[in-house]
Amino acid sequence: MGTRPHTVYAFSGAVARIAFAILCFPLLLTAAPARPAKSTWGQAQPKPALNLPPFDAARAFDDLKRMVAFGPRTAGSPALAKTREWIEGQIAAAGIKVEQDKFTAATPVGNLDMVNLIVRVPGSSPDVVIVCGHYDTKRFDRFKFVGANDGGSSAALVLELARVMAKRPMPYTLWLVWFDGEEAEREEWEGADNDYGSRHMVQTLSAEGELNRIKALILVDMIGDAKLDIRVDPGSTAWLTQLEFNTAQQLGYGRYFLANQQVAVGGDDYDPWLAAGVPSVDIIDFNYGPNARSQPGDRDWNIYWHTAQDTVEHCSPQSLEIVGRVVLGMLQGLVSSPHLR
Repeated sequence: MGTRPHTVYAFSGAVARIAFAILCFPLLLTAAPARPAKSTWGQAQPKPALNLPPFDAARAFDDLKRMVAFGPRTAGSPALAKTREWIEGQIAAAGIKVEQDKFTAATPVGNLDMVNLIVRVPGSSPDVVIVCGHYDTKRFDRFKFVGANDGGSSAALVLELARVMAKRPMPYTLWLVWFDGEEAEREEWEGADNDYGSRHMVQTLSAEGELNRIKALILVDMIGDAKLDIRVDPGSTAWLTQLEFNTAQQLGYGRYFLANQQVAVGGDDYDPWLAAGVPSVDIIDFNYGPNARSQPGDRDWNIYWHTAQDTVEHCSPQSLEIVGRVVLGMLQGLVSSPHLR
């Protein structure tokens, strides 16, 4: 029903039925649109302002810089071990318990010891929502890759979310997860040479009969880009994508979350979860470069990705704050979601 004023008519008997048909006929003619409607992602109806806890973007950006200072953080490397120890120290300093999920992965460069990190925030319901990102960096021999955005930004954002949410339990159970071994150990992403930590966790939960507890997974990746432009990922679960873009619109971030543009990611840590039937969404800026409005095929499209130019100078605390607040809004929105009932 629209917002225009309407008139109430009172009739009786057959006259009423005839009058009702006459009144409704024009509405029936216009009820079905002649062409498919545009996507409503990012076009939520006005709601009261979200009352979100503060997200300390300056601290998160300091965390990003601290991790970059460890240098290339490939799976199984001493630098990643130091990074992990530092993350655990930050979590412990906030009075939060963190668990290590250790495993050994067979990779093209040999067996590598890997470790996922997990913070569990119990809720009144055993249903679980996961917010996650990877903390390793891509292995390159040709140049020094420090992964400020691709690896650093996701690890920093999940760390700050852990500080925020650990003392604010939700009705559902919340897990904050740092995945090891997201990046391929070879130059190209192919086959099973990727998502090692994510696949291990899905396999473990399946073996334990616990996978059906996971009701939603929110993945963040490459979200520190100073020229932030997050597009719709067509591989993500539709209802979580709608929640993502509606939340961004509600928070006034429509210029950074481009609801009318799509970019296929082509592989990320949510793949094992989607394959296992877990609703999942990838919040990712897959145009890491100097122009936030580049399109696939443009000369400046995604040109910092997996290059020596993935540095702190090309990231910003504002981007971390925008995405951090959107994730916080999504966590709040999931409280009343029919998908968690």
